[in-house]
Amino acid sequence: MNNEKKYFARNLTLSAEFSRYLFGHPELVEQIPKNAQVVILPEDDPELCRFNKKIAEKQREKGQPVVYVKVSSLAPKIYSRLVNPRIELVN
Repeated sequence: MNNEKKYFARNLTLSAEFSRYLFGHPELVEQIPKNAQVVILPEDDPELCRFNKKIAEKQREKGQPVVYVKVSSLAPKIYSRLVNPRIELVN
């Protein structure tokens, strides 16, 4: 897989996770100006961070506000939100 496809796949994941995060933290939505360009900067991947800044600069419209979302890392995938489930066999 070439770098551009790798970046696209990673950015797709980061964008989906950021959207999911905003659903749980709606107060953050208020901090993002209308029509802003939102650029996700993964601090654990400096190469992707540079790529995202470069693409953002090329795509930015004149006078458009820019918001950087700095992300430390992604937590491991969670397959279930159940906490300590126990199975009890009832005869």
